[in-house]
Parts: sequence; structure tokens; C-alpha cells
Amino acid sequence: MKRIVGNTMVFLSFLIFGHLLGGCRDASQPGSGSQMPVEVDVLTVTPQGLEMVTELPGRTAAFRIAEVRPQVGGIIQKRLFSEGSEVEAGQLLYQIDPATYQAGFDSAKAALAKAEAQEHSNRLKAERYRVLVRTKAVSEQEQVEIEANWRQSVADVAAAKAALATARINLEYTRVTAPIAGRIGKSMVTEGALVTAQQADALATIQQLDPLYVDVSQSSSELLNLKKEVEAGVTAQSNTGKSKVTVLLEDGSEYTEPGLLEFSDVTVNPTTGTVTIRAIVPNPRQELLPGMFVRARISKGYRPEALLIPSVSLSRNSKGQSFVMVVNDKNEADVRIVETGQNIGPQVLVTRGLSVGERIVVAGLQKIRPGVPVKAVERTKDTVVEGSSSATGSLGKTE
Repeated sequence: MKRIVGNTMVFLSFLIFGHLLGGCRDASQPGSGSQMPVEVDVLTVTPQGLEMVTELPGRTAAFRIAEVRPQVGGIIQKRLFSEGSEVEAGQLLYQIDPATYQAGFDSAKAALAKAEAQEHSNRLKAERYRVLVRTKAVSEQEQVEIEANWRQSVADVAAAKAALATARINLEYTRVTAPIAGRIGKSMVTEGALVTAQQADALATIQQLDPLYVDVSQSSSELLNLKKEVEAGVTAQSNTGKSKVTVLLEDGSEYTEPGLLEFSDVTVNPTTGTVTIRAIVPNPRQELLPGMFVRARISKGYRPEALLIPSVSLSRNSKGQSFVMVVNDKNEADVRIVETGQNIGPQVLVTRGLSVGERIVVAGLQKIRPGVPVKAVERTKDTVVEGSSSATGSLGKTE
């Protein structure tokens, strides 16, 4: 009897559970058989002008560097500059003892005077013999010898003048002057030091700091892509052909003086695969010093019809491909694989995969999948990313 009652209770329990399960299934499936549209926020893709920039690390270098070296040997008598000061080209820096060189100059000067006196005497004698040979007062052989003596005297005068010029140059070299204008560093010698003309160590070093070079390295592949974009007309360069350069200091602040790209090296570093790029930057207040680590923001050209989308709308699939969800003409969600470029603040540059006028989903991505009907709510770019215009302006100019 107890077994019959227990079997009856089990049968009733299964019956009630099946009834409840059937009711749940009926509740989850509307009688119409169609799914309700999911509300999502969309943004219509529109083109805009964009100044393309790239930010690369680099170091500053002096515009000119000149090592001050002696060209004659001797004892340093005076040092006539302050270490770390600004010097002008031709300014006297060191005075080498000129006594021996002054004596050499005076001797060469006297030798020239002697040679000129001898030449004068021989010239007058040669002129007289030219007259006497016509009257047969002297033989032609004597006249030839006198003429040769005079010509030798002329050569002696020329040699004496060259010796005097050499002596004058050596005497002037005792005054060691600045070859260029700039800031001079510490002196490697003091008064009383002996210097020689071929010594290995420089007396001091002068560096021209205004303007200043900024040397950075760019990937050869990026440089090749930029050239292809310019040739295809996707990116337009400036009329001058020189890109603008903005320098970012070590503390992240922006240097006030803009620069220009000077040249790109013609050789790729085989170890790093990079090309050296040199920019020239004004440095009137000498805020930049050689050897400083900086970042150079270089303009790569101008895109008149760039497609920028909010980075929040971008996702990646299992293959690592970037994609966005778009709303097609049937108001259904669709997947679009895209290729992206650089990040411009909170936005991303799309280089391939999207067209002007398409609607991308910027909010509600977690609620939809491909083929699901959606209700699109149009939004503007400023409301999608708060402050997007100011963020974009920090890295690129949009119009």
C-alpha cells in the first residue's frame, strides 16, 4: 500500500514539473515568432581633414662643433675667455709665447729687404748691359750672364716673400682664435702649459647651440608606407616639402619653438631597421642642450578625407583582426573587418574597411550579434567621446 502511494506522488511531481517547463517555453517565445529590435547608439562615419603626425624618440645635437687646437708649438701665456661663456668667431682665446716666431718674422723681413736690394742692383746692371751690347762695348756672353743674375735675384725676392708670409702666419698662429661662434666649454690647459701643433687633445670645444639638431630614428617600413601614400594621393605634403617638427621635453611639456625636418638618411641601419631623421629646431634661449633626450612629433602630411572613429567602437576577433559593428540598410547588425592606423587621442584612424555614410555601433555592443534587428539612435562624435576635439588637437589638427 505504501509503495502505491509513493509511486503516485512521484508521478504527480513529474507531471507538475513538465507543466511548469512548458509554461516557461511558451512565455519565452512570442506568438508572432519575431525578435524585438535592440536599441543601440550609432555614429555616422564622416570624412574630415587630418594632419598626420608621428612621435619618435631622439636626442639633441649641436648645430656645429669646433675643437680649438694649436697650429704652432709653444708656452701658453694667457687664457682670454671664461669657461661656459659665449664667444664670437675670431675672438682671441689663447696667447702662445710669440717671441721666437716674432724673431723668425723679423729675420724673414730682413732677408726680403736684402733680396730686393740685390735684385734692384742686378736689374740696373742688366739694363746697362742691354745698351752696351748694342755698341759692342761688352760681349753677348757677358750680357747673358748679367741677365741671368738679375732673373735669379727676382726669384730670390719671391722666395724671401714666401718665407716672410710663412713667418707671418706662424706669428699669427700664436693668437689662438675661435673658429666659430658659440658656447665654449672647459679649458683643457692653463697658463704655462706647453702645446704642440700636432697634439691629440683639443684646448677647448665650441658648440653652436642656436639652432640645434634633433636626431630621431624612424622605421624603414613606415617611411616606405608614407612614400606610397604620397604617391597615391592619400596623404598630401606641404608646399615647402619640409615637415613640421614639435619637440617634447623630458618632463612631457611642449617646446615653444617649432622646427623643420632637415633630411632623412639614405642608409638603413641593418641592426635596427631604422632610418635616421634629422630636424633643425631654433634655440634662441638655449633651453635645449646637446645630448638631451626628447621626443619629436613630426608631421607626415595632410589627409583631406580621413575616417576617424571612436576607439570604444573597435573590437578584435579571435584572429586578432579589428572589427566594428555596423547597422545595414535592413536595420540589422553586421560585422565589418577594418584596418586601422594610428590612434589620435580617443579616436582611431581607419584606413580600410569603412565607407563614408555607414553607421557604426558605439554603445550597446554587448547586446547584439550579427543579424539581430536593431533600433539605431543617432549620436554625434562629441557626445560619444567627451572632449574628443581637445584630445585630437593634441596629436593632430582636424578640420
